[in-house]
Amino acid sequence: MATRLNPYINFTGNARQAMEFYQQVFGGTLTVSTFGEFGAPDAPEADLIMHSMLETDSGFTLMVSDLPPGMEYKPGNNITVSLSGDDVEELRGYWAKLSEGGTVSVPLEKQMWGDEFGSCVDRFGIGWMVDIAGPG
Repeated sequence: MATRLNPYINFTGNARQAMEFYQQVFGGTLTVSTFGEFGAPDAPEADLIMHSMLETDSGFTLMVSDLPPGMEYKPGNNITVSLSGDDVEELRGYWAKLSEGGTVSVPLEKQMWGDEFGSCVDRFGIGWMVDIAGPG
């Protein structure tokens, strides 16, 4: 799989509706995973979207999630750039450069869904997420 660069948008409880709308606009295949599916089945946010991806026939990729309780929502600042793929060396290299001089909010390490993932804000104030696909 080639490395992919795409927008990642955060919502506050309406990510599912937004993605269903974007699918109507752009077409394509929509995948949705909730917080409940990843270890919080009884939590208040169980039905909220932990991660959703729309891949279109035109080559567009859009990813979204609902912010869990306690994370601040700032309209206009709710878009992050996502880098994802399976080229470990390439993506770790991007991570090292993007996070240098910035602020790391989630260290690049293995996550509960099996991928390596990290989140940072670079030295220019741009939010980045790096996801390295796990084996399989």
